[in-house]
Amino acid sequence: MKNDLTLVLKALNFSAGKHRHQRRKNTAASPYINHPIEVACILWTIGGIADETAIIAALLHDTIEDTDATPEEIGAAFGAEVLGLVLEMSDNKRLPKQERKREQIVHSPHLSPRAKLIKLADKICNVRDIAFDPPDRWSRERRIEYLAWAEAVIAGLRGVNAGLEKHFDDTLALARKKLAEEENEAALQPEEKS
Repeated sequence: MKNDLTLVLKALNFSAGKHRHQRRKNTAASPYINHPIEVACILWTIGGIADETAIIAALLHDTIEDTDATPEEIGAAFGAEVLGLVLEMSDNKRLPKQERKREQIVHSPHLSPRAKLIKLADKICNVRDIAFDPPDRWSRERRIEYLAWAEAVIAGLRGVNAGLEKHFDDTLALARKKLAEEENEAALQPEEKS
């Protein structure tokens, strides 16, 4: 990565502006911008990815899908390579949710190497959040289903970065352990009297 952080900071600022009114669906309603920052951080620290284009695209990866950002805006500000990665990461919101989830599994093996890296970091963050800071009103069953789906997506990304893949596997194992502990705790709770 170049010593000039201008484009990285510009991407961070752009993403923060686009996500400024959004909150995560967790109990704390964390600012949404924390997520793309964390994805970029995992790429850098766990994956050893010093590729400026990948880091910038990680910061922007949800802007087309979840904000009013347009491909034209991103292309003009950050170039065709970054735009291409953001588009690879973006679900087609016109499709029903289950179809979008199915497409992620089907398309994950065909993503570019950079998009695979970003997708790995994204799923690491999401899996950890689903286990340890889940969206309000998500049942344990829904969380378990999410983990299985994320594992299926990651199966198509394997072979791109051993560090990220191991971190995903470790995070998934911790998430499953946490959900199993929750299930055991629930089983030990005395039934409420009507």
